[in-house]
Amino acid sequence: MKKLDVYIIRKFLGTFFFSIVLILSIGIVFDITEKMDNFYEFQLSFWTVVKEYYIHFIPYYANMFLQLFIFISVIFFTSKLAQNSEIIAMLSTGMSMQRLFVPYLISAGILFVFTFILGGYVIPPASGKLLDFTDKYVDHFTTENARNVQIKVEEGTVLYIETFRQPNHTGYRTSYEHFEDKTLKMRITAERVVYDTAYNWHFENYTKREFDGMYEHLSKGMRLDTIIPMTPDELFITAEQAQQLTNSELRNYIKRQRERGAGNIQAFETELHKRYASPIGVFIMTLLGFTMSCRKVRGGIGKNLGIGITLSAAYILFSTVSTTFSASKIMSPFMAAWIPNFIFLGIGIFLYTRVRK
Repeated sequence: MKKLDVYIIRKFLGTFFFSIVLILSIGIVFDITEKMDNFYEFQLSFWTVVKEYYIHFIPYYANMFLQLFIFISVIFFTSKLAQNSEIIAMLSTGMSMQRLFVPYLISAGILFVFTFILGGYVIPPASGKLLDFTDKYVDHFTTENARNVQIKVEEGTVLYIETFRQPNHTGYRTSYEHFEDKTLKMRITAERVVYDTAYNWHFENYTKREFDGMYEHLSKGMRLDTIIPMTPDELFITAEQAQQLTNSELRNYIKRQRERGAGNIQAFETELHKRYASPIGVFIMTLLGFTMSCRKVRGGIGKNLGIGITLSAAYILFSTVSTTFSASKIMSPFMAAWIPNFIFLGIGIFLYTRVRK
């Protein structure tokens, strides 16, 4: 790399980290103001709040608005270069627009790796602790009861529980059925089912029916121990859990739930696609910011910043709306995660061709 490349990369990354620190500092001040009553109600010390909440708050929200920070950073320092006629000086030496964009791509590549690792392997554990703190001290959103749960435990085996209580690991009015070639071979109905340990469940006040052709074997009893390869936690599938799993854990979870026939994994599939679409968005926001601010225009930096913030806000809004469509099953998880990238990539390519001319 030449000195000019290093200069632009330092400007890019320096502006990015400065803006992210500045905006997050403002966000923390507003968040403290909003949650101060909750902290006081539970008599939480300053270090408890910092250690258990804000240490996880910072990476979580930094990753959430990463594209916004990148876009503003590119708009800001590139507009400044253009206003100072530095870009004109670069191009006057014979440098092409493509060559000028190379250090931007290098910087975007560095942030791409940073974003992918942060969003896929660092943020999920932090999200879990952040959500646990929020659920405990700020806004209780988890539930201890599951109703009308039907899950495919393994191939040919289906478990249905009308009501399951998490605190005592007990389900009420349940049935456990086993099929072979779509033919019912065994069915257990019970008033209660209780989880013990190590996949050990026992049915209480049960009735067991075994079918052999035209014959039926009926047995009843007070308790029947059975090995079922699942735990009670798997009955409580919520969208918040998707944010707490790393990329590999998320893929394995989706695969397992699909095999079990779970029907409410749309949020998990959307989250997995977003883990890959969001880092690619770094390159798209860099392209958009570069093409919008590399020309010297009337109005200076303020005009470019205003347009940049509007476009980045539209990108975030579009991503949120498409995710809502996915949750409503109007749109597939793949399209919900990737369609904002496709649209804004098209806008970026169009602007880039105009800038070259």
